[in-house]
Amino acid sequence: MPTLTYQQRRGQIALYFDQTAVEAWTRLTSDSPVGRIRATVRAGRDRMRQTLLDWLPADLRGERLLDAGCGTGALAIEAAKRGGHVLAVDLSPALIELARERAPRTLAGGSVDFQVGDMLDPGLGRFDRILAMDSLIHYAPTDAVAAVGGLVARADRAMLFTFAPKTAGLAVMHAAGRLFPRRDRAPAIEPIGERRLRQMLGEQLSLTRWSVCRTERIVNGFYTSQAVELVQPCDA
Repeated sequence: MPTLTYQQRRGQIALYFDQTAVEAWTRLTSDSPVGRIRATVRAGRDRMRQTLLDWLPADLRGERLLDAGCGTGALAIEAAKRGGHVLAVDLSPALIELARERAPRTLAGGSVDFQVGDMLDPGLGRFDRILAMDSLIHYAPTDAVAAVGGLVARADRAMLFTFAPKTAGLAVMHAAGRLFPRRDRAPAIEPIGERRLRQMLGEQLSLTRWSVCRTERIVNGFYTSQAVELVQPCDA
């Protein structure tokens, strides 16, 4: 069951992405011109998305995937183009509407169902693979790791997620972000050291066969995020 702190932060995130940041995210996730800082974030997110796609099979026909916190749907659409049947969920009705508008009519045998909802809702069902790109980074580490545990319990093959690694550069950027007017601030990112994350994941998954198989950090200007692949079991 989601904790009170998870529920409180979930409400802040939903409000921010559904109202305050809709226009900014519409531009950031499109080909529209953006400023220098946002250009580095866009490029970093593109690299991270491609990293996660590289970790997925080229042929996803017959597989069911969950894009947990899908935003404007770019990752979900690419997975569907490989033949996967993707349930893409986000807290923001505005972002889900934008994702539906951007989705192509044909997806090479795959499909995407965009829904407003909580990625931790067990009613969403089971999946072959679960993806969570930058959708856990605003939650406290204990809540984020608990969320990973809840998600992998509904996955049969793999889960790919990202976290904000604790680095000096990221700390500087967070400090600079505090200078913006309160109304313009995004919900704070919650960095965690990689060693601490692995320890917490080990404790969370101690009674299962899930383990970390691959990890890769993407640093591009004002974008820093690290991808993790959990599998059952890891053959690497």
